[in-house]
Amino acid sequence: MFSRLSFVSLLAVPVVVGFFAQSAFAAPTSGELVSRQVGNLQCNLDRLAIVAALSQMKKDVDDLASAGASDPSVTSATTQADSGLTDAKDGIVTIAQALIQGQTAPASARDQVGQGLTTIQTALDSIDSTDPNVTSALSKAKSDLSKAVSAGQGVVSNCK
Repeated sequence: MFSRLSFVSLLAVPVVVGFFAQSAFAAPTSGELVSRQVGNLQCNLDRLAIVAALSQMKKDVDDLASAGASDPSVTSATTQADSGLTDAKDGIVTIAQALIQGQTAPASARDQVGQGLTTIQTALDSIDSTDPNVTSALSKAKSDLSKAVSAGQGVVSNCK
């Protein structure tokens, strides 16, 4: 099971744990900033959910690429989805680093996460296959993308 963990999930664990540890022990610089950065329970659950969903998305996209390896359009779409995953992951890492340092997370990083999710959606929507293995993997990827988008919306609305 552990061999199936992706680099993203391995990177996410110390970032999330570090964030929570830093949040618990950091000296407050301003009440409003600290409150927003640490977030309430729902905010932190949403943060964890988007990291978990993106980790699962990486596995889904890899499974989709394997299922559609003989179809150039699926290969192209999964390459595009991987690019979106990288953008979203990089945006989350930037946000996590800012939070750990007690700084305001840059709006551009939030936009980067959103753009990454949009890129993934566009890539997945471009796949039109009748291969049952591809359609099954595509359905799973779209379901997990929906979870990531929902968690991202939760972060935006609950982490204020």
